[in-house]
Amino acid sequence: MKLEALALDGAYRIGWSANHDHRGAFGRLSCADTLAQAGLENLWPQTNLSRSSERGTLRGMHYQTAPCAEIKLLTCLAGRIHDVLVDLRPGSPQFGQWIALELDGAAAEGVYIPAGIAHGFQTLTPDVMLHYSHSHPYSPAHQAGVAFDDPDLAITWPLVPVAVSARDRTLPRLRDLAEFHENNRVPVGADEEMSR
Repeated sequence: MKLEALALDGAYRIGWSANHDHRGAFGRLSCADTLAQAGLENLWPQTNLSRSSERGTLRGMHYQTAPCAEIKLLTCLAGRIHDVLVDLRPGSPQFGQWIALELDGAAAEGVYIPAGIAHGFQTLTPDVMLHYSHSHPYSPAHQAGVAFDDPDLAITWPLVPVAVSARDRTLPRLRDLAEFHENNRVPVGADEEMSR
């Protein structure tokens, strides 16, 4: 497993360290020792799998609030995605800034996402599969997000979105986040976890 620091503090691109031979390849997607040596989270009480069938599908921008804020380790297993991280950490000098990177399932590329960073992605190919490791179990009462099309963030998406959930279309703009969190502390249906 290889770590490459990204422009947002605490975020890393994760590379697959593979051994190749005539059969194919074998390597680590995650290594607790490597993560611990870098001072990063290495315990994952929950893992999830995300599948998106259609090219242009957009999911985001999601995170969980305190005290259930979570760190995510995401690995692209199939297809390619345009992955976006937005810094929403209170007091962060990078608050409101975003970065984007492309992740390719053929290379099992991934990203380490600190707590307080909203995450979203758009599929660049059909049949995308992502594996998520979470440092905190899913908490419906603490799920949150920011609008993927917020003009103040001005995130650049490579394709016109073809599939966006109703929930993602109603997430607040960055400037409205504080008020939104105060007024929306009610659990949602368990099926909403699938949009993470």
